Formats: sequence, C-alpha cells, structure tokens
Amino acid sequence: MRIALVIGQATAPGRLVTACRALEEELRDTGAEVEVVDLAAAPVQICDGRPLEQYDGATRAAVGAVNSAGAAVIASPVYRASFSGVLKNFLDLLPIEALRDKPVAILAMGATDHHYLGVDTHLRAVLAWFGALAMPTSVYLASRDFEQGALAARARDEIRSLAATLTLIAGRMAGATFGPAPLAGRG
Repeated sequence: MRIALVIGQATAPGRLVTACRALEEELRDTGAEVEVVDLAAAPVQICDGRPLEQYDGATRAAVGAVNSAGAAVIASPVYRASFSGVLKNFLDLLPIEALRDKPVAILAMGATDHHYLGVDTHLRAVLAWFGALAMPTSVYLASRDFEQGALAARARDEIRSLAATLTLIAGRMAGATFGPAPLAGRG
C-alpha cells in the first residue's frame, strides 16, 4: 500500500517534521510504502487555474504522489486558527480524484491545546469536498508533546495509533468507491 504524507508547512524543519518522520517510520513498520511531499523542501507553484500539465515538474510530482497513493496523511501547523496557506494552495492543485474515496489521516501541530480544532475542523470540510474518508480522530500535538526536541512517549503512542488506524482502514477499503459523488465531483 502506498501512502502520501503531505507536510503542509512553509518553513524549515521543526517539530512538525519531527512528528511526521515518526509517523513515516510507523507507517513503514506496518509495511506501507510512504512518499513524503514536504512543501517546505519542495515548494509547489501557486495554483492559478492552469491545467496541471502546465505546472513545473516538482508541482506535478507532488500532485502525482497524492493521486497515485491509496491513502494519505495531511500534516499542518496551526496558522491563524486554520491550516497553512501553502497547504491550501497544494489542495487547490489536487484534482478531486486525488483524494476521492481515499482514507486520509490528519496530524496537526500548535503551541497549545487552545487551537486543536482549528486545523481539524477546517481540513475535514475540505476533505468532504473531495469525497475523502477522513479518519474518525486525528493527532494534535503541542509544545508539551516534545521533550528536548524529541517526541514524548504519549505523542509517539498517538502517532503509532494513527498509523495503525490509517493502514487498517486503507487495507480494508482498497478499491472501494463510496457514493453519492461529492457535489464537486458531479456532472
């Protein structure tokens, strides 16, 4: 099973990347093949309505990684009570088919617990637009989940649980389609 891990931040590696690397390791331990799309390391072009084939190779490769995966993880820092702009731009580039009927897990990062629903709530609405299968729960990490730059045991356990849930559901739902089609995919 192929899983796309989208790291939706614009800045150099930090705590979110640390958490994503731990999640990548857990996913690989389940036997999954993981392709990381790190929007800070390989930025994509600005979505402006062009057909996908008119974007540069890095943008097409990032979209292709999600499109060809059987499941995805979307990770984002909390930014202004929602997910990041670079992630929104990337989601705008994806065709509906890239996430339709695919299990998608959410990993969010914030400074405190006060914003834990910001990314989750907004991202679930976007995933519904795609017709994606958002996992029933997500992982939200805050400053308290790190000890000297490393993940605390509780945070690692949550990441392990998210990886197990995603691979279980993706394995059981592989190839299935779910209707009705999302409004964006009709006609």
